[in-house]
Amino acid sequence: MGDEIKIDKAVFENRLLTLQSIWKDRKSTDAFNNVTSILSVMGKTEEGPYSKSLALHFWLLGYEFPATLILITQERVWVVTTAKKAKLLEPMRNGKIPLEILVKGKDEAVNEKNYKDVIEAITKTGGKVGVFAKEQPRGPFVEEWKKFYEPVKGGFEEIDVSLDMSSVLSIKDDVELKSMRAASRVCVGIMNQYFVDEMSTTIDDEKKITHAALAAKIEGKLDDDKFFKSKEMKLGADFDNSQLDWADGPYIQSGGKYDLRFSSENDTNNLHSGVILCSFGLRYKTYCSMIARTFLIDPNKSQDKYYNFLVDLSWEVVKQCRDGVMAKDVYAKALSLVKSKFPELEKHFVKNVGGGIGIEARDPTLTLNAKSSRVLKDGMTLTITVGFHDLENPKPADPKSKTYSLILTDTIRVTAADAVVLTGASPKDHKEVAFFFKDDEPEPKAKEKRPAPKAPAKNVAILKSKLRGDGRQLDDNAEQRRREHQKQLAAAKQEEGLQRFSEGGAAGNGKEKKSLRRFESYKRENQLPSSVKDLNIVVDAKNQTIIVPVMGRPVPFHISTLKNVSKNEEDNYTYLRINFLSPGQGVGKKDDLPFEDAQANFIRSLTYRSTDNDRMAEICSIIQDLKKGAVKREQERKEMEDVITQDNLIEVRNRRPQKLSDVYVRPGLEGKRVPGELEIHQNGLRYQSPVRSDHRIDILFSNVKHLFFQPCAHELIVLIHVHLKDNIMVGKKKTKDVQFYREATDIQFDETGNRKRKYRYGDEEEFEQEQEERRRRALLDKEFKAFADKIAEAGKKENNVDVDVPYRELGFNGVPHRANVLCCPTTDALVQLTDPPFLVITLEEVEVAHLERVEFGLKNFDLVFVFKDFHRPVAHINSIPMESLENVKEWLDSSNIAFTEGPLNLNWPTIMKTVTSDPHTFFVDGGWSFLQIHSDDEDDDEEEEESEFEASGESDSYGSYSDEDSEFDDDDDASADEGSGESDVESGEDWDELEEQAARKDKEALMEERNPSSKPASSSKSGKGAPPPPQGKKKSSKH
Repeated sequence: MGDEIKIDKAVFENRLLTLQSIWKDRKSTDAFNNVTSILSVMGKTEEGPYSKSLALHFWLLGYEFPATLILITQERVWVVTTAKKAKLLEPMRNGKIPLEILVKGKDEAVNEKNYKDVIEAITKTGGKVGVFAKEQPRGPFVEEWKKFYEPVKGGFEEIDVSLDMSSVLSIKDDVELKSMRAASRVCVGIMNQYFVDEMSTTIDDEKKITHAALAAKIEGKLDDDKFFKSKEMKLGADFDNSQLDWADGPYIQSGGKYDLRFSSENDTNNLHSGVILCSFGLRYKTYCSMIARTFLIDPNKSQDKYYNFLVDLSWEVVKQCRDGVMAKDVYAKALSLVKSKFPELEKHFVKNVGGGIGIEARDPTLTLNAKSSRVLKDGMTLTITVGFHDLENPKPADPKSKTYSLILTDTIRVTAADAVVLTGASPKDHKEVAFFFKDDEPEPKAKEKRPAPKAPAKNVAILKSKLRGDGRQLDDNAEQRRREHQKQLAAAKQEEGLQRFSEGGAAGNGKEKKSLRRFESYKRENQLPSSVKDLNIVVDAKNQTIIVPVMGRPVPFHISTLKNVSKNEEDNYTYLRINFLSPGQGVGKKDDLPFEDAQANFIRSLTYRSTDNDRMAEICSIIQDLKKGAVKREQERKEMEDVITQDNLIEVRNRRPQKLSDVYVRPGLEGKRVPGELEIHQNGLRYQSPVRSDHRIDILFSNVKHLFFQPCAHELIVLIHVHLKDNIMVGKKKTKDVQFYREATDIQFDETGNRKRKYRYGDEEEFEQEQEERRRRALLDKEFKAFADKIAEAGKKENNVDVDVPYRELGFNGVPHRANVLCCPTTDALVQLTDPPFLVITLEEVEVAHLERVEFGLKNFDLVFVFKDFHRPVAHINSIPMESLENVKEWLDSSNIAFTEGPLNLNWPTIMKTVTSDPHTFFVDGGWSFLQIHSDDEDDDEEEEESEFEASGESDSYGSYSDEDSEFDDDDDASADEGSGESDVESGEDWDELEEQAARKDKEALMEERNPSSKPASSSKSGKGAPPPPQGKKKSSKH
């Protein structure tokens, strides 16, 4: 025992000096009632509340010393104790305060002398001795002391100094407060991290457990080392749970039987789903903290009302506790609030609202009741307890719920301003302690749907037909309106661009201008490896540095400054060439290092020669490996730059979290693919895999950018898709898209006839099976849509995101990545959510759109989105069928996205590099108008040509061929007439072939006009040329 116990001499002396300074204080003439000595006698150890003598031992020594007598005077201290304890006290002897240690042994004569010396010291100081009157120590040591003290006791004046000692012990120093804060954190941790989960799970699963059994489980938690080392406890590395002990409780009460004094043992009644009280106190390094909470299971309005008032009352009492306030005034304020707000609760109110706490769990001399005249002082620690007992429940759910009680207890520290609540991390607001397990909770109202994107005009005849003449079915007015709207959008974009970018400014958008990175291998010269003294090439892998000799001195180069290293052998020498990165090398696209200082000199390369071929080969290999590792780390760093670390998810504790079960997640977690549960918590979502508890994905509402629900109509899965603002890590992958889905195929429904079978059908007719399939799909859609609405409702406080649904009827096929998929517009985005990799383009982030390869005769075109962040790569959707052209145009126009079209694929990286280099000049020069050269201008020219052709029946391009126009027209009419009769060979040709023939004839006519001598002008077949293409087609001739 002696080897384990060590008394802190500094604490012992400082606290004795504190006691004596208060005792000698001339301002307080009645301090300790003017006693001349203080006597404390400890007998054998006894169970029960701490006595003042025991508290004094812990305060001075840090340990309990049974069978020990301490006499304290204003100049000296006497201690009578056993030999072992005397040995522990020896280091205290030669200190600031003289200490007399008298050893009690087996020699009665020596013991008698020791006791008489103590009595003589009491007599010499004046005979006015302070004692702790209510204490009744027991044991052989006490009996032996009384033999010598009782006969002379009458000559002394004994005065009770319990209250005065309480005043000294109640003011806590920093060491004491540190222990009390640690005890409070443990109280909060056990309440929040263990009891709440254990209790709610028991009630939720309808298990049966007695109050005594549950209390025993809480009590056993002190032996769980892993629990106290968890991050949630926040106890620090220096916390020693071996010094934890129970100061009071734990007590669990429910089911109509409540005692707010918590003085009796836990009963054997089962935990009841109603009002549950939990109270306990913990002691850490002899200092206590208390906590008590009330939990409401499916409460009614009356219980909610009274509990909310109790919370307000608790905070008001805490507010009243400050330096200089009398204890009875705190209670009076609390009682007056009860009388004014709810007079019917006065008779149920507790008789005190707390008391002193520290080494003693309950200081009997410091109680916050109607009679106490103690004055609160800065540095005191108190327990604040408010409660109502034996309240009548107007709407009991069962006989055990007819009567209930409410209580809240916290440990606080008094200051000159507002008190500090040490157990404040344990929530007590109604929303945190009210649990709702009934299934008839009102569902949150779904938000109103925003209007869907405008559907394209039904002018798709030209898209669904290969006949040129059908083009006249286009709505010319709608086309004209779209053109006018696009001109307005283009003008607005041009004006917006000029406003966004000042003259000479680059497109920042949060991107930092590239600069030379600087590296520091060593801060001081003495950090260089000792091997550099030999002026050899040294590779320091630890510091990622190569040290080479330059002009007789070792010069370090960080591995990141190296471009590459090469080795070649000539004759008996090996040459090692080290190339460095430097600006202006002109090696390609990646040569983007800037010239920060035009006058600076850069080392391009260093070459070394050696006859030791093996060493040079080894150095070259080591440098190459080091460079590979540095490049790999740099790539990983750049890849992880946009990955954020989310805040912690705050779990729902006052009720069961809303769950969507049996869902899969994409991207998938490591291991076997199994369905998990998606839960809605206070500030986000959690996907939990059943395989392992650490296989989970947390998504905070504040990081959600889009929330999509896609029904299973025409699909194999029904899904909820979350598109994030910033990348997160899912396993070892970074992603901005997390999807939760369930398969809607027949294989997902059990047809074996067991209990899990939901729908019973077997050999019904085929149409009945189809009806059942549709019904199942409708149920899936309803379930997922309702859960998506709940997610949106839960996240509206942090991020007002609505549920968006893809409009399949507006969709079009295309290739955004590698596969041909269906891209569907939503209210705010263009998405493809069925097959990974997913596509989510936010419409608000789009600057302009451009349609590429829009030319007659091609079957597909491409769509390019340019984003407002010009540093962001453009998004391509390739190989869109030409039949979808009008749909895409109409959707872009209805979404207020300016678009252009052209016949060619453009080099977008080069274009965007030009834009970002000087966006102001780009917009001054016309901005995106250069994209319209091949769209609007070309269409306008063709329209003018068509109008001339219709008016005169001829075109300038025909030249001398116009002499045959009349014959050509007649043939045209003749061919039309012939078409009504039996078809000839030419009537079997389609319009594409006829158009090619007409173009060929045009070219021949032009050549004849330019070179009349080369071929006669009448080279056509006597007027029997192919009929011209219909005039309604814009691109009818190719000149």
